[in-house]
Amino acid sequence: MEESSDEIRAPLISKVENITEDEEDASKSEIEKEEAEENSPIRQVALTVSTDDDPSLPVLTFRMWVLGTLSCVLLSFLNQFFWYRTEPLSITAISAQIAVVPLGQLMAAKITDRVFFKGKRWEFTLNPGPFNVKEHVLITIFANSGAGSVYAIHVVTVVKVFYKQHITFFVSLIVLGFGWAGIFRRYLVEPAAMWWPANLVQVSLFRALHEKEERPKGGVTRTQFFLISFICSFAYYVFPGYLFQMLTSLSWICWIFPTSVLAQQLGSGLSGLGIGALGLDWSTISSYLGSPLASPWFATANVAAGYVLVMYVLTPLSYWLNVYKAKTFPIFSDDLFTASGQLYNITSIIDSNFHLDIAAYDREGPLYLSTFFAMTYGVGFAALSATVVHVLLFHGSEIWEQSKSSFKEKKMDIHTRLMSKYKQVPEWWFWCILFGNVALTIFACEYYNEQLQLPWWGVILACVIAIFFTLPIGIITAITNQTPGLNIITEYIIGYIYPGYPVANMCFKVYGYISMTQAVTFLQDFKLGHYMKIPPRTMFMAQIVGTLIASLVYLGTAWWLMETIPDICQTTSSVWTCPSDHVFYDASVIWGLLGPRRIFGDEGTYGLVNWFFLVGAIAPVLVWFAHRAFPSQEWITLINMPVLIGATGSMPPATAVNYTTWIIVGFLSGYVVYRYRPDLWQRHNYVLSGALDAGLAFMGVLLYLSLGLENVSLDWWGNDLDGCPYATCPTAKGIVVEGCPVVS
Repeated sequence: MEESSDEIRAPLISKVENITEDEEDASKSEIEKEEAEENSPIRQVALTVSTDDDPSLPVLTFRMWVLGTLSCVLLSFLNQFFWYRTEPLSITAISAQIAVVPLGQLMAAKITDRVFFKGKRWEFTLNPGPFNVKEHVLITIFANSGAGSVYAIHVVTVVKVFYKQHITFFVSLIVLGFGWAGIFRRYLVEPAAMWWPANLVQVSLFRALHEKEERPKGGVTRTQFFLISFICSFAYYVFPGYLFQMLTSLSWICWIFPTSVLAQQLGSGLSGLGIGALGLDWSTISSYLGSPLASPWFATANVAAGYVLVMYVLTPLSYWLNVYKAKTFPIFSDDLFTASGQLYNITSIIDSNFHLDIAAYDREGPLYLSTFFAMTYGVGFAALSATVVHVLLFHGSEIWEQSKSSFKEKKMDIHTRLMSKYKQVPEWWFWCILFGNVALTIFACEYYNEQLQLPWWGVILACVIAIFFTLPIGIITAITNQTPGLNIITEYIIGYIYPGYPVANMCFKVYGYISMTQAVTFLQDFKLGHYMKIPPRTMFMAQIVGTLIASLVYLGTAWWLMETIPDICQTTSSVWTCPSDHVFYDASVIWGLLGPRRIFGDEGTYGLVNWFFLVGAIAPVLVWFAHRAFPSQEWITLINMPVLIGATGSMPPATAVNYTTWIIVGFLSGYVVYRYRPDLWQRHNYVLSGALDAGLAFMGVLLYLSLGLENVSLDWWGNDLDGCPYATCPTAKGIVVEGCPVVS
């Protein structure tokens, strides 16, 4: 770009040698403006994403199909395998992105380049030349399908393990839905303002692996920096992963006060407020909120403000003022309790038809939640209404203009212009998949109604909710890298309409929530392809095939584990305690079996929590008025109420130490380094994120295969994860809980 800019500048300047200084300044300003338009208006994107494209590079190669399928299968298996662990290990697509490079280069060097059926319409070759970046991107898209976890697997686990009911394998597979990303491409992929920060980690890594660069004087290339960081991350994880697991959460206040319930409630990073707790473990930092290095600073600051408000203001006040008998229960817990502080026996209130036994429930008494668990539901209510109002106020005009411009020629940034030369995916392809999937789901719910419990109208209502929220939640994610949850509102709606049916509630939540999250995930992948100039139809095919493969592998792995591990998801298990599935089970009891009316309605204890809906709706309005009153104060527009209010949406199962360490690292990267050493940030920030992910994943897998399978462990104080045994104890007088001191 520098050479072409100089070529443009030289003749222009030569023509204005004899004009006035003002005219010369105006000409230079116009030149700079033209150059700026050749890149994204988002600075992080302009610093990271290349504006070059080579349409001649082969994409659908034999190497892509082999390595893409292999990556998808392995990541799906490993992520589901590790998902049930007490400390889940999430292996991201970045691991596959790195691992396939030597394999792709080996295949390019060794496989025959013979052309089969030469001269005919269907001629092809197994080796079209050097391993290139575009086929590498498609392999990573395949791997993305197997990264993370499948939300619908929670339904299968809860029904089989917690409720101990029968569900067939075929019905379980139907639960795995498919999103409708293509409908929102013009709003969430094509505009430059929708920049999807998480994608820049992978873009930076692709460039480091494929582009040749000279080593700067006194420094290292991006590839060298990646290798150094990867080796360090790989070697270091042997300590928090096996030798010294306390590094996961260093709750030093508990060490000073080993017998104080109050001190341990304050200091525990895993079961308390986490004051002073630190995690020197990348999995602690990135496991629930993603990489803090990929989060823009304004989003990190919003998360930090929301976390402090909920964790250190609202929760302690509610607890110490004994709101809703808070002191009878732990301050931080996702368990369900009786009025006397004991764990609630859920199986005792379920009848033989898998419905709520009203008489048994009346005998057991009302169900209670810990202070923080009740607070998270209120925060979820507020975040939902805040999302809708925020998008209408701050992005409503953009959505309207984008809708109008879709019917006429519109101004495009450099990346959208480069992508316009490729054939686009027709929207009717997505509509066909959507209607076909909905029809199949309705058939499954009707035919297997005894197992799924959800009537046909529930599927349609869930899809309507999902399609309504996809755009506002997609906008928040594309700008801030934070995704507000939709699961609470789906549980709330079906819980009021159809109470007493826990599986119906879970299925409705999956159909309503997973459709939205899948659409957002697909749109993020589309934006990655947009940045890397991958033909859209090829991207679409890779996403479809990858999703189908991943769904089968995820379900097969989960089914195998549930059939072969006798105490999976039980408290007796030392490793397979399923923290996320436990939260999912609790939610099915609260919203499905009992119904929100018995918890948050006129028959429940927590009715005041519904006021959070109003609080969430008002909060963005206050920010909007402040922005209109003080338009010169640009920092006001950076206050993102959906992110701020919904900051603690991952808690539980996320804990205080996950948030505190994530915020600290995000501040150092997104504010300190980005502001004071932008050169270092540009070269190394996203590469470092990818290297830390990859090193952790490879060592985690190695530790499990070499030691975990043989159940080889070290029993010493350094492997006591938190060292805060009294953090989960109540502080109300006279409450007796096993292992806790009784307050007199």
